[in-house]
Amino acid sequence: MNERLDHLVPVSVEILLLRADSAGTWHYRRQVTSLGKGESPDQAVRRACGLTAEATATVVHSTSWRYQPEGQVVLTYAVCPDPAPHLPAVAPADLRIARGSSPSTPSPERLQVENVVAHALRHLSFLLLTDPVVGETLRRDPALAAGLEVLGPDGSGLDGLPLAVAGRLDPRRH
Repeated sequence: MNERLDHLVPVSVEILLLRADSAGTWHYRRQVTSLGKGESPDQAVRRACGLTAEATATVVHSTSWRYQPEGQVVLTYAVCPDPAPHLPAVAPADLRIARGSSPSTPSPERLQVENVVAHALRHLSFLLLTDPVVGETLRRDPALAAGLEVLGPDGSGLDGLPLAVAGRLDPRRH
């Protein structure tokens, strides 16, 4: 990612607030926060987003982590649907999963925020199918559910491969 996070503490929490419009286009807002004293990453995300632990209309889910050369670990959380949909958001130009160059080097050489968004969306689409609590919450918003089921206007999913085949998970995708 092109932006430096060296002003933050060794562990920072990146929050991707996700929403889909009625046309199936994804939008995101990105926030970064640090952990307060004695605060868990889950608590930090809820604090930054103005959510309580009792909130049931929004999914808060850890989706990935990465190491920054500055010596930081960045924990990424997806928050969906965005609890503040009135705020400006960005439509990713390209939703591609970033990959490492070999099985023993999983960290990609180049990583853009859109790659992290794509990974988070794939993670949520998996949870939509496999986690009853998360799935129920995401299905309350038809645009979100449809956007996660399809992950693209042509129905091909991320990277041109379907996420599911005939209603069953395709193990080649996960």
